[in-house]
Amino acid sequence: MNPATPATETEHETDGEPTLFAVRLRPHRSLDQRGFLIVMVIVAGISFVCGTAFLLMGAWPVFGLFGLDVLAIWWAFRVNFRSARATEEITVTPSLVTIRQTAPDGRAREAQMNPLWTRLHRELHEDYGLQRLTLETRGQPVEVGGFLHTAQREELASGLSLALAQAKRGVVRSSF
Repeated sequence: MNPATPATETEHETDGEPTLFAVRLRPHRSLDQRGFLIVMVIVAGISFVCGTAFLLMGAWPVFGLFGLDVLAIWWAFRVNFRSARATEEITVTPSLVTIRQTAPDGRAREAQMNPLWTRLHRELHEDYGLQRLTLETRGQPVEVGGFLHTAQREELASGLSLALAQAKRGVVRSSF
């Protein structure tokens, strides 16, 4: 399963309460470390060959500029991989909505909300779909799924909406 795709868990119990919705979100990156190494070897090889051709023609400053291009591409990929370390964990139980957001640098932020007073706000754009998704309680919004694709954000919104509605209705448990 794609790590950015929400998955509900209704069978697990947390502190004696059923978990109505639980998801761990991560930004999707299509290029892994091995692919990055292959791309960088190809870029560096082409850059070296082209730079050497210019060096042999007497345009020696161009050789260094080709090296700067490789360095800039390497730096851009490293920044991209660093931003992929961000995560969001959202858990909904009948008595608590917990949102834990971890930034790429490791700083964590946690928000806890009462599901009875929590509202799900969707910011829709006519042409582009769901652009922003927030959970709000007491006038304090928390944006969730900001790094997700529109379709994934819509899937997250429907899962959260169902879980919040179930929490507001109350969980019916059968006891034998």
